[in-house]
Amino acid sequence: MLMRPIAQALLAIAAALCACAASGQQYPVKPIRMIAAEAGGANDIPARLVAQALSVKLGQPVVVVNRAGGMQAGEMLAQSPPDGYTLMFYGSSIWLLPFLQDGVPWDPVKDFAPITLSSSSPNILVVNTSLPVTSVKELIALAKAKPGALNYGTASSGSGNHLAAELFKIMAGVNTVGVKYKGAASALNDLIAGRIQYMFPAAASVTGHIKAGKVRALAVTSLQPSILAPGLPTVASQGLTGYESKQVHGVFSTGGTPRPIINRLNQEILAYLSLADTKERFQGIGLETVGSTPEELAATVKNDMAVLGKLIKDLAIKIQD
Repeated sequence: MLMRPIAQALLAIAAALCACAASGQQYPVKPIRMIAAEAGGANDIPARLVAQALSVKLGQPVVVVNRAGGMQAGEMLAQSPPDGYTLMFYGSSIWLLPFLQDGVPWDPVKDFAPITLSSSSPNILVVNTSLPVTSVKELIALAKAKPGALNYGTASSGSGNHLAAELFKIMAGVNTVGVKYKGAASALNDLIAGRIQYMFPAAASVTGHIKAGKVRALAVTSLQPSILAPGLPTVASQGLTGYESKQVHGVFSTGGTPRPIINRLNQEILAYLSLADTKERFQGIGLETVGSTPEELAATVKNDMAVLGKLIKDLAIKIQD
């Protein structure tokens, strides 16, 4: 009599495994929506490129739905069925939001199913051309010689350039004054004019100014040199060992999505990201293609939440409404 319950349990497990495998083989059978940030932004453009490629590969429309700010985007994904028909293409702000804003109703680890890292972009440490420094070491030495005299510009609280600047300030042990702006463009204008002395803008937003000689680039914030800033050393290689701050984009499904579906999406996106034409397109908008396993994206999310989450907590950074 004992064998009957065991046999029934084994049959149930086998049926579940078969259903899971079948879901991956049959997927997709209807249109897919991909949540992204504000239309036309640095997050939206690569999301549309990936969505277009997936539409061709999967034989179903992949429609981009824009949700700015992160709160609505995360809630939309978390509340969707775990069937692979709602995806999200978003930057690191989405998994740092619970540290930056109270009342976030979802958990980026439990409620999101990682698919792949898509792209990354470092910030670039730039200074006003009249500042008598040509390296990170010289900037740190000047800041230490004149505590409180240097100003750095940042965009909104919790933005990539803001966190890059705060991490630099702590690791370098310097006393410099942060000046908040509504956006990075306004901060760059004041940097060029000499009203502030340094900042950490995204590579795409400052490359033109560097080439025109309006600002002086000292280093990139990635651990390794970047193709987006040829010839520039890293901050980490100039005395701040371990310093890293970059913006990454990842693709997610809803937590609990069957692994065969995750694997199918991962396979198709990686194939697209590996194309030379794709790499060129992404570089044209200031991004490097990455591509990863779901586990590598999960590790990136957890590492950011540990390192940058602690920074946000320690400095009591909150998004300003």
